Amino acid sequence: MRRLLVLTAAAVVTAFAGAPARANDSVLKLTQDPNQWALQTGDYANTRFSKLKQITSDNVGKLQVAWTFSTGVLRGHEGSPLVVGDVMYVHTPFPNIVYALDLKNEGKIIWKYEPKQDPNVIPVMCCDTVNRGLAYADGKVFLHQADTKVVALDAQNGKVLWSAVNGDPKKGETNTATVIPVKDKLIVGISGGEFGVRCHMTAYDLKSGKEMWRAYSIGPDSDILVDPEKTTELGKPVGKDSSLKTWQGDQWKTGGGCTWGWYSYDPQTNLVYYGSGNPSTWNPKQRPGDNKWSMTVFARDADTGMAKWVYQMTPHDEWDYDGVNEMILVDQQIGGQNRPLLVHFDRNGFGYTLDRKTGELLVAEKYDPAVNWATKVDMDRNSPTFGRPQVVGRYSTEKQGEDVNTTGICPAALGTKDQQPAAFSPDTGLFYVPTNHVCMDYEPFRVSYTPGQPYVGATLSMFPAPNSHGGMGNFIAWDARQGKIVWSNKEQFSVWSGALATAGGVVFYGTLEGYLKAVDAKTGKELYKFKTPSGIIGNVMTYTHQGKQYVAVLSGVGGWAGIGLAAGLNDPNAGLGAVGGYAALSNYTALGGQLTVFAIP
Repeated sequence: MRRLLVLTAAAVVTAFAGAPARANDSVLKLTQDPNQWALQTGDYANTRFSKLKQITSDNVGKLQVAWTFSTGVLRGHEGSPLVVGDVMYVHTPFPNIVYALDLKNEGKIIWKYEPKQDPNVIPVMCCDTVNRGLAYADGKVFLHQADTKVVALDAQNGKVLWSAVNGDPKKGETNTATVIPVKDKLIVGISGGEFGVRCHMTAYDLKSGKEMWRAYSIGPDSDILVDPEKTTELGKPVGKDSSLKTWQGDQWKTGGGCTWGWYSYDPQTNLVYYGSGNPSTWNPKQRPGDNKWSMTVFARDADTGMAKWVYQMTPHDEWDYDGVNEMILVDQQIGGQNRPLLVHFDRNGFGYTLDRKTGELLVAEKYDPAVNWATKVDMDRNSPTFGRPQVVGRYSTEKQGEDVNTTGICPAALGTKDQQPAAFSPDTGLFYVPTNHVCMDYEPFRVSYTPGQPYVGATLSMFPAPNSHGGMGNFIAWDARQGKIVWSNKEQFSVWSGALATAGGVVFYGTLEGYLKAVDAKTGKELYKFKTPSGIIGNVMTYTHQGKQYVAVLSGVGGWAGIGLAAGLNDPNAGLGAVGGYAALSNYTALGGQLTVFAIP
């Protein structure tokens, strides 16, 4: 970790209740049962909405801590626990320990799985040793370890039923993401864009672990699984060699486009949706062209991996605006017509609304007024630049040239929102989005590729956005039909926790200082807060046990924003500029690793 980070530049749908039973029946059934939480995202649609409503806007102020559990690991705790029946499954950052806790017996440990991983994987991980959690299906608990080993654990006793190696850390391939079981497959991504990895999505057989298909983000059509005539972008066929034509020479072989975010699935279309990350290197001068298909929304057939449609949000990325954030699938009316939508809050600061069946771009608007690198996304369908951001020359890191510092770019590389997932409430029709209000200075420099070594090529520094009065984050409610902020709550630091919306009219999220907060879904009024032992970068979840609703969250400061604390870094330029930007965080919280469970007595 240190080796990478101290280098100044090294690096309405509620679970588709009416859908035909084409997906894994057991997973569909679990995601339709609000008493349980079997996927990190709550449901296939990534809505993070719960129908539970014992806890309401009227009584949430009475919440108290019901019980706690120490994970025994420090560093950043992302993701959330799972609950299936009477058992809670809890994961940790590296070394990726998994606990099964007995909810009938005061959280007694039923079993513990602790993989033996080579600690040399730690310096290759960017940024922090986080893991976004487990998934459950068919009596198995699935974990994708930091060293890229995918394991299926027997949910009853924790024994390994099968394992598969998804990458090679010696080449810079690691994992921080969760997985998603779809039908008879387990779909997983890969990390490593800061090390020049050419990234992919892979489907393994749910029963045996056998590889079923692999789709790269970048490269020949046969590798990226696109049909030149049938795969479309903005309604037009992508054409032959759609990726190769946008790279110079063999640069695509170290091109990035990693898949470490969130994955959603629509049983009605049988499509899996996800985003790809930044192109490598961060120095745009070294990779002319649009660098397809990095920074792209993919819609792929779950059975074959073939892409039905794609949409590249940030062609020729010059700022590290990874496109990996969650794709939220909802049905809403736009222009008086009910549409099957995909809503995506990108790192680049634009909130996108697309038709999830066709990939038609419907809305693209800034969800933070501080965003300045582009004026807008061209929405004129007759324009040759339709769907492309209109870049402001002043903030182009390429036009300024190598070894030239471009200042005042908003947002910073960690984006207006990083991977911390938003939530959607069908009751209000609004999306609840944790955001960063942070800008940066960005100086590219020439870098050479060596397998397993950082391949970044830019020096960054980060700071609060202008006119933020010290606030580095906002928690907002967003109308995706119009592309407008409905209300916004300012936070002292970036909101690095995933949100939860409930039928009780309450939305929950955590803060980097360590507060669990509850706000009114309609107005944003703060209704409750409690400070946990460490900063919260985990995602809030809810479940019931023996008839009572509980809310749970992992605390343990870390991730990109908290890397200074998590890794003990002091150089302000370390952590790709984040250490200096979040230096004050150490005055408000300290390292930890704890699960806190809340209930109304």
